[in-house]
Amino acid sequence: MSISSPSVIRAVLVVTLLVGLARMAPAQNSSAANSLATGSNAPGAGAGAAASIGVVEWLRRMHSASRQRNYVGNFVVSAATGDMASARIWHVCEGDTQFERIEALSGPPRSTFRRNDHVMTFLPDSRVVKVEKRQLLELFPNLMGAPESSIAELYEARLVGKDRVAGFEADVVELSAKDSLRFGYRIWSERKSGLVVKLQTVDGDKRVIEQSAFSELQLDPPIKSQALAQMMASTAGYRVEKSELEHTSALSEGWALEPAVVGFKPVSCLKRAMAPAAGEGGSAAPNAHMMQWTFSDGLASVSLFVEPFSARGQQREAIMTSGATYTMTRRISGKGGDWWLTAVGEVPPQTLEAFWRSLVRRP
Repeated sequence: MSISSPSVIRAVLVVTLLVGLARMAPAQNSSAANSLATGSNAPGAGAGAAASIGVVEWLRRMHSASRQRNYVGNFVVSAATGDMASARIWHVCEGDTQFERIEALSGPPRSTFRRNDHVMTFLPDSRVVKVEKRQLLELFPNLMGAPESSIAELYEARLVGKDRVAGFEADVVELSAKDSLRFGYRIWSERKSGLVVKLQTVDGDKRVIEQSAFSELQLDPPIKSQALAQMMASTAGYRVEKSELEHTSALSEGWALEPAVVGFKPVSCLKRAMAPAAGEGGSAAPNAHMMQWTFSDGLASVSLFVEPFSARGQQREAIMTSGATYTMTRRISGKGGDWWLTAVGEVPPQTLEAFWRSLVRRP
């Protein structure tokens, strides 16, 4: 499966939160790097404790600073399969408000605008604008989605070297997963400011399965949020399609996860009404809806989409991959009928299998 425009958007949003440390003093960044280096190299029992402190402290700092930098740049996502996609991004922060424009440079034309959790995607070929709210943007690091203390139990960090990316001198930090349920990461952060300019997702054998990087970058460019807001509001000539989401709980929808998948905590549960089925007069059952149950380990996320099974609507069971993102589909049989599960996450396929096997129907 090739890397799609949504994959570019996901990766761009990843770097949006990785734009970390940019407003922090160089001395603070050096302190974080020294903490990581000390934690990874110190002998004896103290090594693990120092490494744990380093990873949590570094990620917390990255998360808090990421909302304070303006930038424009070209962004490239590539997978181990050789697939590649690119986009140009504009990012503006004004107080607590973040604006973003993502223009696909490869594949079908697509422009995505974001104002905080309000997202609009313009599809020129079909003259459609898709409007939705995304409370969880699948950003890295998603520290709000899981307790910070758990991150150090699941990952360890170490400073592995220096490099140069997009004209910036960068320090390279490696986040290694402590089990086989999650991928690891290598992160390039600009040495003086801490700005993250490159991200690799690696498997258990340290092989790169997806890479996201700026090929060209301007910091603090003269762009205004008003200009992006005006472009976002220009829907004349487009059909606007709104996705209505409603907060719910897995328990109220009749689902549970038993046992829990190690390290992953539930962070949201939403539902949306299902559209009528196309063809042969098919239609969705009254009040039929899809549930989206999302989990995070603090870095990686998994979403479980559950809907009533339809012999005409669903395809065969399968596991698919696009870069670091795996998708698994399964039919679930239980009391009261059958359901169709679509599990999606930036995790190894065995993690999605674990979620599927733990998902149970409750009366």
